[in-house]
Amino acid sequence: MALAVIGSGFGRTGTKSLKEALETLGMAPCHHMHEIVTHPEQVAHWQAVAAGKPVNWNDVFAGYTSQVDWPGAHVWRELSVAFPSAKVVHTERDPDAWWNSYSKTIGKLMLNYKNIPLPPHISAMLDAWGKMVGDTVFSGKALDRDTCIAAYKHNNQRVRDTIPADRLLVFNVAEGWEPLCRFLGVAVPSTAFPHHNLRADFWDVLGGEPA
Repeated sequence: MALAVIGSGFGRTGTKSLKEALETLGMAPCHHMHEIVTHPEQVAHWQAVAAGKPVNWNDVFAGYTSQVDWPGAHVWRELSVAFPSAKVVHTERDPDAWWNSYSKTIGKLMLNYKNIPLPPHISAMLDAWGKMVGDTVFSGKALDRDTCIAAYKHNNQRVRDTIPADRLLVFNVAEGWEPLCRFLGVAVPSTAFPHHNLRADFWDVLGGEPA
């Protein structure tokens, strides 16, 4: 099974909503960081990526039809080459709104996770994320507003500059089904577009927000 959809947007850009939307449209299962929570065996793939070792992307995403969110979003360019028939959906939101969400969730988690009693595989995945994204994308400043917003904007522009327009949808989940379904060539469902992953949802998965 090859990926049919690649999600290139940073976490906290509506990726959990997009995951459910793609699954509703028949592109299930969709890979997302939440998948790693329930599939500890996946961590080894991302430890290899973080260490700069080669991986087989078909093995990494075996059984998945689509992918959104980190860690997959970190390697969107590699995935676009490995799966040349896949379409790319790039989720975006206002940079300040993204920072406000990211800093209170992923950013705060990265600052505190070593002091939180997490399952070992989740701690290991966060270690890998820190090397891949925290150190590389955010230059070791994963809670510096200016650094993170600059990296966010850079990624948005890099996707636009790299992926051909006919293969790319720049998407805000607030737009709902129409642009997504038109891009993917599928019918609009009768159900409401999903909206998930509020701040409380994020921390509930990890046993609660640290003080």
